[in-house]
Amino acid sequence: MTRPDQNGGAVKELVRQHWNGRAMTFDDASQHGTHSEEQHEQWLSVLREWTGDEPLAVLDIGCGTGVISLLLAELDHDVTGVDFAPEMLERAREKAERTSRSADFYRGDAEALAVPDDALELVTARHLLWTLPNPETALEEWRRVVEPGGRILVIEGYWNHAEPWDEYEAIHDDLPMYDGRPPEELRAVFERHGLREIEHEPLVDPVLWGREPRHEYYILAGTVSK
Repeated sequence: MTRPDQNGGAVKELVRQHWNGRAMTFDDASQHGTHSEEQHEQWLSVLREWTGDEPLAVLDIGCGTGVISLLLAELDHDVTGVDFAPEMLERAREKAERTSRSADFYRGDAEALAVPDDALELVTARHLLWTLPNPETALEEWRRVVEPGGRILVIEGYWNHAEPWDEYEAIHDDLPMYDGRPPEELRAVFERHGLREIEHEPLVDPVLWGREPRHEYYILAGTVSK
């Protein structure tokens, strides 16, 4: 099942170009990849706490180079990653092969997933909503593909860029969550889309980001009820 692109393709095409261009160096930044065993283990600890010990069918949306996807696979979840930028997916596949982690990766649109209704137990996304022209359409789509009682889990933040950069200079006004959102605001969006048992936790440990966090990072999850 897919949804039409309600905002046309021009904005998404520029987003795709931006992330394709950053794919080769994306993991180099301390806050993007994992650069030490301590950082790696700390992310595993956070994700284990929020996903539990039982293996889940997971779709990691906007997976990029597969950082979160491969951590979830390491925790024995059945993981598929989806992203709009082919170059990002190529890096993710290379890393999966290099680390022998079992995860599948394919190209797809976060706002129009080629996934049946109620097919998943968990949807995850890290720092994705700010890049979407229709973030609330995306949340409704994620809710569609998660079974009742399943969860939507996002790692997000609130930042205030001094000015738009690269391709985003032309399109930031078309992205409703461009500067991120405080957790209280995103919680209200989750509630509006029928999610329940919503919880969030600040992610302030410098180990997670490889430095003192420069923004208000957090993890937030809600349960799907239909």
